[in-house]
Amino acid sequence: MSKVCCVCDKRPRTANNVSNANNRTGKWVYPNVHMMRFTNPGQREIKRGSVCTKCVKAGLIHKVV
Repeated sequence: MSKVCCVCDKRPRTANNVSNANNRTGKWVYPNVHMMRFTNPGQREIKRGSVCTKCVKAGLIHKVV
């Protein structure tokens, strides 16, 4: 499953784990995306793709059950 939101194009980012000794090691931070069927508001075309939960909560898409 792709880790990119097909609505807002949110992608994995890099960040640092910081220890108590201030040592920094790299890590990946992944967006919360789920594969679902959806329609855009005002359109009747049903699409399938990875959508982040922020887009679902903001109402940018309508989930098809």
